[in-house]
Amino acid sequence: MHDHRRALINGLLNLAIFLETHPDVPASSNVTLHHFPDRDNDDDLCAEIDQIAARIGSDIDFEDSPYGHYATSVSFGPVEYRAVAILAAARSRHDAENSYRGCIKPDAN
Repeated sequence: MHDHRRALINGLLNLAIFLETHPDVPASSNVTLHHFPDRDNDDDLCAEIDQIAARIGSDIDFEDSPYGHYATSVSFGPVEYRAVAILAAARSRHDAENSYRGCIKPDAN
C-alpha cells in the first residue's frame, strides 16, 4: 500500500477517534473525500473515472456534467468518496474567469 494512502487511512481513523472522544468539538454533518485524476486529456480522465465507477459499483453522476465535470461516487451514510474529472473546457473556463483576479480593485469608499 502506498505511503500516502496509508497516511490518509490513518488520518481518517484518528479523526474518527478524536471526534468520538471529544463530543464537545463541533463537526460537520457530512464529509466528502475527493479524488481528482492527474491526466492530460479528457479521454484519459473519463477512462479513469469509468474504472473507479466499476470498482465501487456506481454510475457516472451527470449532475456535474453542465460544469464540465465527469464524476462518480459512493456514500457511507454522511461520508462520501467522490472521484471527479474536471474536463478541458471547464479548466479553460476557470482559467479565463481567473485571468483578471487581482487586477481589478474596488474603490475603498
